[in-house]
Amino acid sequence: MSIAETVSTDPTLAGPYQLVQQFYARQMRLLDDGRAEEWAETFTSDGVFNANAFPQPVVGRAAIAAAARAAVDDYARRGIQRRHWLGMLSVRPGDGEELLVGSYALVVETPRGGTPEIRSSSICDDVLVHEYGTWRVKDRQIRRDDIRPGA
Repeated sequence: MSIAETVSTDPTLAGPYQLVQQFYARQMRLLDDGRAEEWAETFTSDGVFNANAFPQPVVGRAAIAAAARAAVDDYARRGIQRRHWLGMLSVRPGDGEELLVGSYALVVETPRGGTPEIRSSSICDDVLVHEYGTWRVKDRQIRRDDIRPGA
């Protein structure tokens, strides 16, 4: 039975749900630990990272890695530790072996010697594919709550 079939026939989603949770735990830890290139490897080679805070989507693993590296280095230079929390996961089957995952995302920033602060609250919608024995993000769409459509 395929992963997608398991998701659609298992009302508890325990198996795939836990696998997806583990994927996000690893993925966000890579980014928060400053391992931008390894984080980018969790996207397909033609993956898309799009956010309503960006002027245009970032397309392709190399471009995603470069953008993540620039951000990680900027936060490190400013002495800010970022932590990403993804929760309230909704996992459902997509086309073929794809999983459609929706989540809430919080970004917490802690300046060196300072107090943690929630920096952003977002909706994150991913298309995950199983590729080479691991999950990868094919498409990520992030909608920050503080940015109105068309603003």
